[in-house]
Amino acid sequence: MNWIEFDRKLNMNGQRIFTSLEALRIMDSSEIGVRFFLHRYVKKGAIVRLKNGLYALADNVPSELEIANKLYQPSYISFEYALSFHKIIPETVYTVTCATTKPTREFTVSGIAYHYYTIKKDAFFGYEPIKRDNAVILMATPEKAFIDYLYFVSLKKKVISDRINIRPLDKHRIFSYAEKFKREALVKLLEIYYDRKRIH
Repeated sequence: MNWIEFDRKLNMNGQRIFTSLEALRIMDSSEIGVRFFLHRYVKKGAIVRLKNGLYALADNVPSELEIANKLYQPSYISFEYALSFHKIIPETVYTVTCATTKPTREFTVSGIAYHYYTIKKDAFFGYEPIKRDNAVILMATPEKAFIDYLYFVSLKKKVISDRINIRPLDKHRIFSYAEKFKREALVKLLEIYYDRKRIH
């Protein structure tokens, strides 16, 4: 299969990100042939290697949000990046922060850092599909992004920011989420935080 046909098939399927296994299926070739093809077109600059076995078309590079969901699965965007996205914190966040049930990992793709924090399987909820740049992205709700963040504060792995604006958040939902983590220190921290902010 030549490059034009491969590119056409990917675009027909709406695939901006693909695995080496998906390339194998599209090309109906040998593993060695596919490996050589991908290596060749990465060197030519037509394909971007996101990580081992994961690629994107250079002329239709997906957004950092789409890359975040595909780079390490299962995962959804949360913590500081989601808080900034939902305008719960005023700062622009440049590291894409995600929740995963897999071990903590960090990747850098095209100069952008992607950090995946491990949470319990029981806490892997509170995200929803949103459409961005013709792609469906899994993004934490504002409340879940906040409670994921506060969970890591309770573990002393993050430091609480005073610039979080929790007024737009649903307090009942936040406490409901916190209880599902089954961590008393998290619920107590949340109570202290709300008392300090004097929000009822």
